[in-house]
Amino acid sequence: MATPTTRQTLIDYCLRSLGEPVLEVNVDDDQLDDRVDEAIQYYQEYHSDAVVRKFYKHVVTTTDITNEYLTLPESLLFVNRVFSLHQTGSAAGEFSVEYQMHLNGLGARGASMDIVSYSMQKDYMALLNLKINGMTEPVVYSRHKDRLALMINWSKDVTAGNYIIVEGYETIDPDTYTDVYNDRFLKSYLTALIKKQWGLNLLKFEGIQLPGGVTLNGRQIYDDAITDIEKLEEEMALRHETPPDFAIG
Repeated sequence: MATPTTRQTLIDYCLRSLGEPVLEVNVDDDQLDDRVDEAIQYYQEYHSDAVVRKFYKHVVTTTDITNEYLTLPESLLFVNRVFSLHQTGSAAGEFSVEYQMHLNGLGARGASMDIVSYSMQKDYMALLNLKINGMTEPVVYSRHKDRLALMINWSKDVTAGNYIIVEGYETIDPDTYTDVYNDRFLKSYLTALIKKQWGLNLLKFEGIQLPGGVTLNGRQIYDDAITDIEKLEEEMALRHETPPDFAIG
C-alpha cells in the first residue's frame, strides 16, 4: 500500500524503502515496533504538525482541592496559560475586586475610552502586575506526572464547582488521525531508524563470510543510517520545529 494509514502499513512502506522483498532486512518485529514508537515520540515532541493548540475546561472537585493539583490528559505536552483560577460567577472579570481597584486607580473613562487609551492602560496594568508579582508563573506542570499545580491557597481561593481553563498543546493521536502515518518526515525518519537497527544487528556478524564468499557489511549500513538521521534531525530543527518563545526587554 503506497499511502500508510496504520502502524503496520507504515512499517511495510519503510521496509520496502530499504529493499524488501528483493533484500531481506534483518530486523525483528519487536525491534520494528520499538523503532516506530521512537520515531512517533520524536515526531510528536518536535514537529509543529504533530501538536495542536487545545483549551481544557476543568471543573474543580473536592479531590483537586485536597491534592492541590489538577490531573490533565496524558496527551498534553505543555501548558501555556491558565484562566479563571479562582474567579467565577459574579466575582469574575470586570466585577472582581482586583479589576475594580485597577480601574478606579487608573481613572478609566468607561465606554467612551478609545482603543488606543484602553490599550495603553491595559499595558500599564500589566506593568504594575509585573512589578508587584514578578515574572514567576503561578503554575507548575509536570508532563510525566500529568499534574498541574496552581500556586494559590486552595482552601480559600478555590471552591468545588469552579471552572479552570487550561491552554496548552496536545499531541495528535496517529491511530485517530491516520494521516499522521503518511507524513513525509515521519516516513523518512522511521526508515532511517530501521536502517540503523539493521546495521546494528549485522554488526554482530561483522567479518563472518557466508557461503559463496558473501560478507555482511553491517558497518556501512549503520554509518549510512547515522548520516541519514543527523540530516533529518537537522531538517527538523531548521524547517519543522516550532521556534522557542523568548522575552524582549
